[in-house]
Amino acid sequence: MTVLVTGAAGFIGFSVARALLARGESVVGFDSFDPYYDVRLKEARAAELAKHRGFRMVRDDIAAEGAFAAAISDPAIDRVVHLAAQAGVRYSITNPDVYIRTNVVGQFNVIEACRRRGGIRHLVYASSSSVYGGNEKLPFAVEDKIDRPVSLYAATKAANELVAHCYSHLYDLPATGLRFFTVYGPWGRPDMALWIFTKSILAGTPIPVFNEGRMRRDFTYIDDIVAGVIAALDRPPAAGKQARHRVYNLGNHKSEPLLRYIEVIERATNHKAILDLQPLQAGDVPESFADIEASTRDLGFVPRTSIDDGIPKFVEWYRAYNGV
Repeated sequence: MTVLVTGAAGFIGFSVARALLARGESVVGFDSFDPYYDVRLKEARAAELAKHRGFRMVRDDIAAEGAFAAAISDPAIDRVVHLAAQAGVRYSITNPDVYIRTNVVGQFNVIEACRRRGGIRHLVYASSSSVYGGNEKLPFAVEDKIDRPVSLYAATKAANELVAHCYSHLYDLPATGLRFFTVYGPWGRPDMALWIFTKSILAGTPIPVFNEGRMRRDFTYIDDIVAGVIAALDRPPAAGKQARHRVYNLGNHKSEPLLRYIEVIERATNHKAILDLQPLQAGDVPESFADIEASTRDLGFVPRTSIDDGIPKFVEWYRAYNGV
């Protein structure tokens, strides 16, 4: 059978699709190749996937009426990994309409198409650690309330979880939401801190350090995230008294100071960073930290890559990809 992966030209979607192909799955990718960041990177990812015989790409927009329904009409598709989304917390401050269209309408189109077609054994979709918003209790546990988002991006992800739960309850659709914690690694996005910091450090230009460096993040390496996504995909929620919907944290279970993160990049690049200390930005939270007890118990999720090992792998890839 076949897995449909939305956002297959994106960072996490590409990485998940590649891992599924490596284990012998057939994969249909679905991506709009949105120009939010350099499309050449998305094309390069897609070209890597196209090297596999079991892969084909559908270029369309999940927010367009009927687009996803047409893609999922292939009877061979029995599972969906929905990773397409408009990412970025700060971008949602100035472009809110894009987030409603892509994240809310887009996910509705995906889940409604799965319901109408039938025969989908499992829908796995991306949520975010951002849903924890203003929570002060650490680490963040899946049982914690998510009713205080501090960005529209976070609000759209929380809405997606509620809609997925409702569909699972009403239509017995097995669905699992995964709250990703600051994913990084090779083939990562140019709008994320690791790319921005590495580029600026190598160029000898200042890097923006928000909240004057008083930030901590649960940085999670892409290979660990991929392992968690596939483990979730292979374990659809069982039928029972509750809706067949589950939510899990996928994080490294270690909250790292931002300044240490920068120090590791300095070592990996053999360059010193020039820090441009700035205040906390609207929509940001000062700390994230994943409680992964549930994902370890139910999915066998065990993150294995520290930033000391993961950041040098990104820097090596970055140099090769950009010819630096």
